[in-house]
Amino acid sequence: MQPDLFRTPPAGGDYAAAFSATLLKPGREAPTLICGPAGKAAAKRFAVYRNNVTVSLIDALAAVYPAVQRITGGEFFRAMARFHVRETPPSSPLLFEYGRDFPAFIAHYPYAGAMPWLADVARVERAWLDAYHAADTAPLGASDLARAPSERLPVLVFSPHPTTRLLRSSYAAVTIFAANRTDGPIEEIDASEAEDALITRPDSEVVVRRLAPGQFEFLSALMAGQELGKATEAAIGAHSDFDIGMALMTLIESGACTSATCGENT
Repeated sequence: MQPDLFRTPPAGGDYAAAFSATLLKPGREAPTLICGPAGKAAAKRFAVYRNNVTVSLIDALAAVYPAVQRITGGEFFRAMARFHVRETPPSSPLLFEYGRDFPAFIAHYPYAGAMPWLADVARVERAWLDAYHAADTAPLGASDLARAPSERLPVLVFSPHPTTRLLRSSYAAVTIFAANRTDGPIEEIDASEAEDALITRPDSEVVVRRLAPGQFEFLSALMAGQELGKATEAAIGAHSDFDIGMALMTLIESGACTSATCGENT
């Protein structure tokens, strides 16, 4: 007697591919290898299973992007997420990995056109989750930096912490993200104000910081392996009022790096 719901897959056939090919395509018929008791067709049972898979993936997106869902409302979010699920099947068995390309989908989703900042808010949320799941390691402390001779500071090279993420937005993505990750009332926000974000996990809690002018250029250069002096020049070139002292304080307090060593050219 054949197991309920499944026929013996044809010799040489790809059983998994045949079964999954129609899971996220509601207009497609159930695979012929699926059957019910006594070999009867099981289209209705497969439809229920297919719907459960879609709902589970939508729920996974809602868990990763709670601020986006609060902004759009549950009905809008789930409709948008359903379109994404049908276009983009999961590539990993880990649900927290799903939805990595959801921000890019939002950016081109026509019904979200009135919220041009929504995709960047989603990028902040994705970076938050990635920082949360990143590897643990001790961050660079102020005492570690203080031990470096002052004449060697310009040639220091910093190693980024595994949790560190940098994001640049043409909108107030950090402020909108922070306002919508709580249940409290939301004050009026000027969404047109550009913001840069630093996401780290200095202890056990992920922290999203809005960066001061020049700090994005400064930290981006450091994360790319440039020496402190070169990173400072890049920041001043972008913003003449760049404050190196404040930037170094942000670097240490955020736990954005794990070590600082002299560059190879010294």
